[in-house]
Amino acid sequence: MKIALGPLLYAWSGDEIARFYESVEKQPVDIVYLGEVVCSRRRGFRPEDWLDTAGRLAAAGKEVVLSSLALLETNADLRAMRKLVANGHYRVEANDMAAVAALSEQRTEFVGGPHLNVYNNATLDLLVRHGLRRWVPPVELPRSSLAHLLRKNGSGAECEVFIVGRMPLAMSARCFTARRHGLEKDACENVCEKYPDGLALATRDGDAFLALNGIQTQSSSVCNLVAELPALRELGVAAVRVSPHSTGCLETVALVRAALDGALSPQDAAQQVEGLLPGPACNGYWHGKPGMDNLALTG
Repeated sequence: MKIALGPLLYAWSGDEIARFYESVEKQPVDIVYLGEVVCSRRRGFRPEDWLDTAGRLAAAGKEVVLSSLALLETNADLRAMRKLVANGHYRVEANDMAAVAALSEQRTEFVGGPHLNVYNNATLDLLVRHGLRRWVPPVELPRSSLAHLLRKNGSGAECEVFIVGRMPLAMSARCFTARRHGLEKDACENVCEKYPDGLALATRDGDAFLALNGIQTQSSSVCNLVAELPALRELGVAAVRVSPHSTGCLETVALVRAALDGALSPQDAAQQVEGLLPGPACNGYWHGKPGMDNLALTG
C-alpha cells in the first residue's frame, strides 16, 4: 500500500511551501499532489513554482500529480485549468467535472479527487471510460459503502483513501474567512494566511464545530483512520492519503509508514498521530456515524 501526500489545502507563504516540500523529498511518501485546490487568489506559489517543485520531487523518486481547483469561478480559472491539463509531464487530479471533460478530450489518464463525489459504481464506471485510473472516495463514505464499491469495481481503477487531515466538506463562492475580517473577497489581503490549519469555529456553547479555509468549509475535528490500515488493505485500497497540516505532518507520514511496514501496530501509530493533529481526532464517517465522532480504535 502506497502513501500519498494530498494537495496543500491552506494558504501558506511561498517560503513555507518551499521549505515543506523540500523536506518531503526525503520522506517515505510514494505520491505527492501539488497545486492549488481551494482558491485561485492565493499567490504563495505561482504555477512555475509548483512545476519546479514537481521536478525536484520526481527526481527524488516520487510520483507527482498536479491537482486542479475544486470550484472554477472565472474564465481565468478555466484557462488555468486547461493549461494544467495540458502540462504534458504529470498526471492530473481532477476535482471538478470541467477538468474531467478537458482530460477526456485529450484522452489523458487522470486521478479523480474527493470533490468528484463518487458514491456508486455507475459514476465510477463513467469516469473510468473517460480516463480515470485512480480515485479518492468522498470523506463521508463509510467502510460498508466503500467495500460494496470495491467489490463491484471491475475496471481495475485504484482506490486511494483519505486517512489523516481536516476533512473537506463543502465549497462556496463566498469567502467566509475574508468576511470574518470584514474584507471583500476580491480584496481579501490573503487573510487566510493567518490560519495555517484553517480558522476553527465553535458553537455558542463552546463546542468545536467546523473550520473555515477561505471558500472551503472543513471539519473542525481531524480525520484519523491510521488504526484502520489493516481493514483498508483487506479491502484492496491501493494508497492512503495524508493531508498536509502545519505541524507534525511529516512525523505523521513516518508513523503511517511504520504501521504499514509492521514496525509499529496500527493502533499505536494512530494514538501517536492523535498527538500531532491540529485538532481533536475523529473517525465517525468510516463507521457510518456522525463524522465528528471518535470511536474506539480498532485494528
